[in-house]
Order: sequence, then C-alpha cells, then structure tokens
Amino acid sequence: AAHRFYVYIMASRTHVLYCGVTNNLGRRVDQHKSGMIPGFTRDYRCKRLVWFETFQYVDQAILREKQIKGWRRARKLALIEQLNPSWQDLSELWH
Repeated sequence: AAHRFYVYIMASRTHVLYCGVTNNLGRRVDQHKSGMIPGFTRDYRCKRLVWFETFQYVDQAILREKQIKGWRRARKLALIEQLNPSWQDLSELWH
C-alpha cells in the first residue's frame, strides 16, 4: 500500500490556525479534539480540521508544511476558504 502523509490545518472557533504533518490524520485529529497534545492547539482550542492535503512521501509533506507556516495569515485563510469556504470541520464527514 502507498504511504500517506498529510499536511493539515486545525482551527479554533476564532480562527486561530495550527498547521501540522502526520501519517495518520484521523488519529491526530482525534488527539487534537480530545486535548491530548499539550501546547498550542490545546491552549487555543484548535479542534476543527479545516484543510488538508495528502502526499505519498514524507519529505514532500514536510516541505509543504514549512511553506505554509512561512506564509502570511491572509494566504493561509485563502488556502482554507478555497477548499472549505464555510470552515466546516472536515473530520465530521468521516463519522
């Protein structure tokens, strides 16, 4: 089976953003939602999956994460709204 790596953006209700990389998006989103990961996402309640992309190779995913983290906020918002204009929690579609 092909490896899968995900670059994803979690958002709080007030649209505080967190960008990360994982090889198991479902598990990682559950961890963010349950507050299992201490630090930024827990402190700011970034519990909505608002955007993600899939990659076959981890180095591609890490490059993309670094690229997005270097962007200004406006560009991140545009990226999210292109895919998900209503800021729906995309993980809700899985259950």
